[in-house]
Amino acid sequence: MRNPFQYGGVVSGESFCNRTKEAQDLRRSVENAEKLFVYSERRLGKTSLIRKVLAELPEEQYLTIYIDLWPTDGETSFVLACAKAFSEAMNSSVDKLLHTAKTFFSRLVPAVTTNDEGRPVVTFGFDQKRPDVPLLEEVLAMPAKVGQKEGKRVVVVFDEFQQILEYESDVVERLLRSSIQHQTDVAYIFCGSRKHLIRKMFMDSQRPMYRSGAHYPLGLIDESHWQKFIAEKFVITGKRISTETISSLCALTEGHPFYTQHLCHPLWELCEEGEEVSSEMISQATKLLLDRESYAFMNLWDSLSRNSRRLLKGVAAEGSGVRVFSSEFLRKYRLGSSSNAQRAVELLLKKDIIDKEESGIVIPDRFFRLWINSKQ
Repeated sequence: MRNPFQYGGVVSGESFCNRTKEAQDLRRSVENAEKLFVYSERRLGKTSLIRKVLAELPEEQYLTIYIDLWPTDGETSFVLACAKAFSEAMNSSVDKLLHTAKTFFSRLVPAVTTNDEGRPVVTFGFDQKRPDVPLLEEVLAMPAKVGQKEGKRVVVVFDEFQQILEYESDVVERLLRSSIQHQTDVAYIFCGSRKHLIRKMFMDSQRPMYRSGAHYPLGLIDESHWQKFIAEKFVITGKRISTETISSLCALTEGHPFYTQHLCHPLWELCEEGEEVSSEMISQATKLLLDRESYAFMNLWDSLSRNSRRLLKGVAAEGSGVRVFSSEFLRKYRLGSSSNAQRAVELLLKKDIIDKEESGIVIPDRFFRLWINSKQ
């Protein structure tokens, strides 16, 4: 029997837990052609949620374009990623794909191949004979042109949008801001998983994207939704789990989708058909996961400075809301001075090991946090 709990990658269908209100909110934003910043911590299911919303839009009315910016590192790769996503979203045949690419991108040279599933895949090179063509502006103008040509509403999703902060200049950010301001019929969703960076992009008055759209922080899933979801998964596979046990599980994961489903996966394996999950099984499943991740966690831990480790021990032990620059925290975890703590925070933020919440510094990886506490 297949394990009913999925984690990692895009989750869909019956494996998708709740998010009914969030899906409705995003659908409404798309229908109104809004510009929306959606952000949360990593692995919280933003991509799964947005793909669900896009999949439910009527194809005869909407053209949806999804662009993952994670692999990009500058203007050139940004342009190529956009051109590829735009072209493949519009057409399913090789001939049409080539025609679209040549029509809309005058300085790009397209080449189309087919993947293992027989679907066409486009790649682009540059026409060096036409260096005068403003390529970035041409690509950014495409959504509005496509909408007019096809007679459809266009939705553009930029995933891992904070990646453009890594570019050498802010030219992409500036031109994108200018472009979307005039595309009143195109919906844009900017997604990010490094919350402090995304907030900086639209709340810092010095940034080009300042106040260029509404913001939508994606939160954790409430235990009440997990109660029904988890209980049903066990019941339909001939197993049982009590309300109290689910509460204990959610206390460990804090309702985070990835960590909740990840912990449920070995828990389901440990429980035999016809039996009920025990509290001991949660301890066993947690230990099993930490043992599996131990090598990676240890390598990460060994790569950190002494003060970074001390700060992480403090945050893991004290929990959310701890004041890492307070004299009490600095003394208790032997950080010496607030400047030492500040340097550690900056390093850990850069490595994406911690994040900034309104309540203070947190370690978003629940299992890493548990691992740290298990070693103290």
